[in-house]
Amino acid sequence: MTTVTQMKCAFESCLCVVDTSKAVEKDGQYFCSDVCANGHPDGTSGCGHNGCGCHC
Repeated sequence: MTTVTQMKCAFESCLCVVDTSKAVEKDGQYFCSDVCANGHPDGTSGCGHNGCGCHC
């Protein structure tokens, strides 16, 4: 049995890899930040991680 401890942020254009124990979990998916978890509301850009690749 394999236990996953890190995975890519579930926000489609975000390239961040997040530790599942520190991730923001929403609807069964894991995100690197609240901004990504909420779909970058009101045009907020980036997730606060340098070079992540979020494009909103």
